[in-house]
Amino acid sequence: MPDELRRDVRLLGALLGQVIAEQGGPDLLEDVERLRKAVIGARRREVAFDEVAAMVGEWDIDRAVQIARAFTCYFHLANLAEEHYRILTLRERDADGGVQRESMASAVQDLGAERVAELVGGLELHPVLTAHPTEARRRAVVTAIQRISHQLAEYNTPGRGSTEQDESKRRLLEEIDLLWRTAQLRNTKLDPLDEVRTAMAAFDETLFRVVPQVYRSLDSALGEGSGTRPPLARSFIRYGSWIGGDRDGNPNVTAKVTREALLIQAEHVLTALETAATRIARTLTAAAQFTPPSSELLGAIKAATDASPDLVSELATRSPAEPHRQWLLYVAARIGATNRRDLDLAYRSPEDLLADLRLAQDSLAKAGAVRQAYGEVQHLIWQVETFGFHLAELEVRQHSQVHAAALEELSGEGPVSERTDEVLATIRTIAWIQERFGVTACSRYVVSFTRSAHDIATVHELARHALGERAPVLDVVPLFESGQDLDNSVEVLTGMLEIPQVQKRLESNDRRMEVMLGYSDSAKELGPAAATMKLYEAQERLTAWAAANDVKLRLFHGRGGALGRGGGPANRAVLAQPPGSVAGRFKVTEQGEVIFARYGHQAIARRHMEQVGNAVLLASSPSVGQSAAAAADRFRAVAHRVAAASEQAYRALTEAPGFPEWFGLVSPLEEIGSLRLGSRPARRGLGAPRSLDDLRAIPWVFSWAQTRVNLPGWYGLGSGLEAVAEIDELQAAYREWPLFSSLLDNVEMSLAKTDRSIAKRYLALGGRPDFAEQVLAEYDRTRDLVLRVTGHTRLLENRRVLSRAVQLRDPYVDALSHLQLRALTALRTTEDLSEHERERLSTLLLLSVNGVAAGLQNTG
Repeated sequence: MPDELRRDVRLLGALLGQVIAEQGGPDLLEDVERLRKAVIGARRREVAFDEVAAMVGEWDIDRAVQIARAFTCYFHLANLAEEHYRILTLRERDADGGVQRESMASAVQDLGAERVAELVGGLELHPVLTAHPTEARRRAVVTAIQRISHQLAEYNTPGRGSTEQDESKRRLLEEIDLLWRTAQLRNTKLDPLDEVRTAMAAFDETLFRVVPQVYRSLDSALGEGSGTRPPLARSFIRYGSWIGGDRDGNPNVTAKVTREALLIQAEHVLTALETAATRIARTLTAAAQFTPPSSELLGAIKAATDASPDLVSELATRSPAEPHRQWLLYVAARIGATNRRDLDLAYRSPEDLLADLRLAQDSLAKAGAVRQAYGEVQHLIWQVETFGFHLAELEVRQHSQVHAAALEELSGEGPVSERTDEVLATIRTIAWIQERFGVTACSRYVVSFTRSAHDIATVHELARHALGERAPVLDVVPLFESGQDLDNSVEVLTGMLEIPQVQKRLESNDRRMEVMLGYSDSAKELGPAAATMKLYEAQERLTAWAAANDVKLRLFHGRGGALGRGGGPANRAVLAQPPGSVAGRFKVTEQGEVIFARYGHQAIARRHMEQVGNAVLLASSPSVGQSAAAAADRFRAVAHRVAAASEQAYRALTEAPGFPEWFGLVSPLEEIGSLRLGSRPARRGLGAPRSLDDLRAIPWVFSWAQTRVNLPGWYGLGSGLEAVAEIDELQAAYREWPLFSSLLDNVEMSLAKTDRSIAKRYLALGGRPDFAEQVLAEYDRTRDLVLRVTGHTRLLENRRVLSRAVQLRDPYVDALSHLQLRALTALRTTEDLSEHERERLSTLLLLSVNGVAAGLQNTG
């Protein structure tokens, strides 16, 4: 472990130990230390697994709960220390003065400024935040961790005196004490607006500030003089959100919630824009004597004086002979009025605000104040272009069967159900949002489980029922999730071209169309390897279809955070897409714990966005595409053999009689619903899952992560690789084909987070040794063959940073797994538990689930 990271981990661990001893007594700290040393000893094969289990079994439940809390708090602090080290590393690399790899500047270096300038014209990055429940931490815990993070940064600031250092340490201890006292588990279920407000923290603290930094980075790379000339980089990031709009399987998301979600977003972005405009205005003290305003600006100030004489007079008194400052303060006042709905002063649209900002910018530039024109003022222009008055485009999603049932009711003579009323109310809400905030604020309507073009036409027909000729502008997006739906995707799009509303929309939007691909359900159905190939070839066909039909197609990748749901490094995922499928446009979901992992700190958020931007530019380059196409052609037959054998092995397990029931016994699936992770139900029906179709992909992946099996991330690939006798061909595919190397690297990461000895204990709880042996045999097969193909002697051998992170966490995750196993075993096998005993065991189980999620990080 690097010295800086070791120092912070030891500091935070020592302070936590002090808090534990103070609050729970020295004997509690002693028990925590005993378990910590025992699991480390077990990793070194110095302590037997049964000895650790016996130790955990000796404690009463209340003591076990306290110990689970201790290890969970430790993980929060260890994650924080690791994040600080990542930030330190990024800053050290930046201090070297060279071009950072996988950055916007390195893309310019690799492709040339002229080529990148061409690509930037059509560049679109569109992350979509979702409320899918994979963030196990309470908001109170997240904010406590953020305060500790701030204090740690203060403590580590160079050049501080001993008095300042002592005070920082005292504050650190105070905040860690509060973290210990903060309940780790939610007492009440989140509602959708809670989720909206939680996501706003990422915008307030990170995204609003980072976006112009990314644009500036690209602008600087494209040519000298950034900040003293008109920008060469245009704004290319647009955020979307499903939070408050995704009603598929979530009855808590209503039309009223969708309306409120957009109002919350608008309040946050308008507040941020007003604050930024005010800050810039207050510093813009350029006197008219030295920076004369343009005639256009003087005319605008006169018009403003006529419209709002008292306001402009007050601003002139506060900023005499500083016309640019007066104007920007007036602009800030108008943004505030927009937020308050003061219609006399409010802006009608972001375009009107942009016109006023560019008026100031042009006037400054004409007066020779180019640094003021193209510095902070340009940042504000970029922020308005990116976020508008709505912050993120709110997208609506609903299941195709809901639409079909609604249309059937409306076409009949019987009464209309509340659900159908809600469908129509949702469409009316979209129309209201468009009237107030513009079409870009909410026009995309995603249809889950799209089976035919009729499913798309149904939404347009429902819009007609809702509002007749006043129906809102709708970009109805088919979502293809199952293997069969992916196979039929081109046929659906061809049918969509026959729908009059689709034809009209294509005529008005430069023939742009969007298709969403579901990684979670396809992986749950087919296994990771077969789903990867199915998705890849669907994208190839869709790309060819778009070219043949003169359609500018944007693929929307519905990825989760975990490897079993299409997760993994986003930049590598982009480079693994089929040639021609990116074409400068990349849209992807960001959800659960991934939102705070990627957007919790400005330095990390900027690095993530630069990496994705770099990958999109490279993937859009013909030279990169030609290389990937050649590799795909060469290794396609091998990949098909791997995928077919992999899917066969995967289905042989997951479709076997009794498997869903067994899965419910060996994992904390039933109990995870009590964590109140989000507003959305964990499954589509009630009770235990009768089949995997009843179960959503998130609890499927989350539960397997808790068992330390991580089955969705790797199962079946070993059988797939074994089906190909030519190991040298597999090794060549790994070296030369980005798709294949990305698949194996992600599987390798998932295998590294699997612990065979602990997994074996969980699998034994189901009373089906045949299933347990099948899973463990496939794990051994997959691990051995992945190492042979990659040429590694151990898992993650070539990924030093990730390997260190896994090794740092593993023993402590083991401690929580032992505690969880104790609780789960008692709940599954003890029939005469009292209500109090069952309640305490459930608390222990849920605390351990929370801690394991913190330790493994990408759980859902």
